[in-house]
Amino acid sequence: MSSLLPAFAPLADRMRPRTLEEFAGQQHLVGPGRLIRKAIEADNVPSLLLWGPPGSGKTTLAKVIAHTTRRHFVSFSAVLQGVKEVRAIVEESRTRRRLEGRGTILFVDEIHRFNRSQQDAFLPHVESGDITLIGATTENPSFEVNGALLSRCRTYVLKPLSDEDIGEIIDAALRDSERGLGKEKANLAPEARETLVNYANGDARTALNALETAVAGTSAEASGEKLVSREIMREAITQRRVSFDNKGEEWYNLISALHKSLRGSDPQAGLYWLARMLDGGADPLYIARRLVRFASEDIGLADPQALLQALAAKDTCHFLGLPECNTALAQAVVYLATAPKSNRLYTAYSAAHADVEETRNDPVPLHIRNAPTHLMKGLGYGKGYQYDHDAPDSYSGQSHLPPALADREYYVPGPFGFEKDIRRRLDYWAKLKQERPKGRDDKPV
Repeated sequence: MSSLLPAFAPLADRMRPRTLEEFAGQQHLVGPGRLIRKAIEADNVPSLLLWGPPGSGKTTLAKVIAHTTRRHFVSFSAVLQGVKEVRAIVEESRTRRRLEGRGTILFVDEIHRFNRSQQDAFLPHVESGDITLIGATTENPSFEVNGALLSRCRTYVLKPLSDEDIGEIIDAALRDSERGLGKEKANLAPEARETLVNYANGDARTALNALETAVAGTSAEASGEKLVSREIMREAITQRRVSFDNKGEEWYNLISALHKSLRGSDPQAGLYWLARMLDGGADPLYIARRLVRFASEDIGLADPQALLQALAAKDTCHFLGLPECNTALAQAVVYLATAPKSNRLYTAYSAAHADVEETRNDPVPLHIRNAPTHLMKGLGYGKGYQYDHDAPDSYSGQSHLPPALADREYYVPGPFGFEKDIRRRLDYWAKLKQERPKGRDDKPV
């Protein structure tokens, strides 16, 4: 594989590592003694999937594998090519294997762009060994890759590059006179370097693109050297790409982080994850819906105002939209995070639902049925019903559940917030019920 690229190729392509020694980061995969490194060095790489965020080195690692092994390397884009091209590549691979004794690595970038039936096209060729498939994806393979294909490939997870890794990549590009910016005699002011590293957010491609722009926009001094200032660097970088998407795994990761931060009574973390989602383009109404759910699931009657706060935030999102509604969402987040917590409503409904699913659906007891017609009255509908407002303390103590479930206790108030008052009320009614005399069918008289 040639390492030479046209001078006008982007810096990120020119500086792409050619060997494992040049590869930055991912030492949990390619560090000395690691399994995948041993497989690469032994030219025994199996079909695999590389899953990681943009700029973490998926394509680079695939090319390093091809360069290190004896196999022919074919790059394939799931965005631009289809199953027809796969068949042609496989035929060429078979011919090459027969005539040259060389295998073929088929690198499929953004493999998740293929639907599941299209991914089936790879299966027989991976099984037969006609190709070694290396797929790269930013999406969770568990959700986006055909299960049959997933079982035939090993999955390796690439992590976002650390700030130290990004710094090393930047320094290497500034030093390299053959492929990098060494001939520009450029240096970064410490503040500019810090700004660039922070902006990159673990993405090597983002860092090198911004570095190339900043160096090109810096005038040389009398000595011929260029010193890139923080101001120039800030002009060179575009708006920071927030790690978020509306469909993939990161969507679920962030909403889970927000929900668990609120459940953990951590308003600081709640505000941070809210900002991450909004800055990443999340629909504010989706967030509001999740807050409404949280208010009833994790707070419930420990603080009845929580649901009202969440609904008010939802209405504000409808009325104002972004960016004005962000503070209403922030208000709801802080309120929910600092409210007393209880999942007793959630567990109570779950228990009631389980009884509906698992026990007989007995008829509604006659005494609590409505009787709007003479026929229904004649059949006993409403007979024996006690109007609670006519009873002492406005409580009759009669049963309202089917007899088979008469002793069920689904809702048990918690010890915090308003549920303490509910506990006192339930205890009071239980005491009254115990003290009242009972007639036939164990119903209070």
